[in-house]
Amino acid sequence: MKDTRAFIYSSRFGDYTYGEAHPFKLLRYRLTFELINELGLLSNPATRVLEAAQAEEADLARFHRRDYLAVLREFSAAETPRANFLFGLGDLENPVFPGVYDWARLVCGGTLDAARLVADGGCRIAFHMAGGWHHAQASRASGFSYLNDAVIAIHALLERGLRVAYVDLDAHHGDGVQEAFYDNDQVLTISLHETGDDFFPHTGYVDELGCGCGYGYSVNVPLSRHCDDRLFLRAFNHIVPPLLSKFAPDVLLTQMGVDGLRTDPLTRLELTTAAYESCARWFRDSHLPWVVLGGGGYHKINVARTWTLLWGIIQGVELPDFLPKVFCGTISALGFPDYRLRDLPHQAQSDDFSRAEQALDANLEYLDRHLFPLHGIGP
Repeated sequence: MKDTRAFIYSSRFGDYTYGEAHPFKLLRYRLTFELINELGLLSNPATRVLEAAQAEEADLARFHRRDYLAVLREFSAAETPRANFLFGLGDLENPVFPGVYDWARLVCGGTLDAARLVADGGCRIAFHMAGGWHHAQASRASGFSYLNDAVIAIHALLERGLRVAYVDLDAHHGDGVQEAFYDNDQVLTISLHETGDDFFPHTGYVDELGCGCGYGYSVNVPLSRHCDDRLFLRAFNHIVPPLLSKFAPDVLLTQMGVDGLRTDPLTRLELTTAAYESCARWFRDSHLPWVVLGGGGYHKINVARTWTLLWGIIQGVELPDFLPKVFCGTISALGFPDYRLRDLPHQAQSDDFSRAEQALDANLEYLDRHLFPLHGIGP
């Protein structure tokens, strides 16, 4: 396999909007691209910069019901706002805006391109920041997600006879991907996320292990609020390396949502950019063919900083701790005065840490007893 990397992007990502009051801001993609470009991370001769293409409806129908796709397409072209709550369309969470179907197809097309490049051996790593819509169901929009690009791409890989490992680091449980492959032993899904006790999507408990031949191939590590880098990396290192080693996937697909950062407005984890950098280095050094998707993140500058650090690791470039001059001017005009590229180290308060640690201990013990033996992993 060629040691090249693909960066998939489109200026059309900025042609759409969920609405001014919605937390999902598409400006984050342009900011990430501008920061990556200013740092010279697209000039490596081993890097292919590719324009995302819209997915065909036949690709979408690998997973989504055609009646749902027809309604989404119809509403997207309507001149007046439409809603269908049976399909999860038109509420505050999943608004119907002009061109929403085209936008969703563009996201899915970029993820399919990334999967094909990696599967064909043209690139070992492909990064598509707009992907990672892990909540969408077969016939329902959910969690800002209209189409589940990861599920669609995994189905395309399965049709090639490939085994896929999906690792989700978003603060929200990857429920749509888990549900799609809950009874499938050719797809290993692992999700590290904030506990669903009082947090969307209220799923992803440690005892959700799959069903039928897929039992043992759905893995969840719910994390208590105030989990910091120490606990997050302990969970990651305890679960991800041994399971991927045993499963030996043909392709690794990761969802790298960064809403676990402690300054994200929607979540209650206390991670820093260092946690995401550490995980990214492990994925890179695993030498697995790797499809990298974006995901959540509701602080625009957090997203741009962390995904830039991720792309720097993919490129093998050590980046500075501070943001470059032009980008500082850009974010200053947006009202963001902090010019650090990397977060300063942070630890949760001792009482919060102790409670989060006790919960993690119990979850890891459960997985040690109930999951690891299924894969031949000893204590």
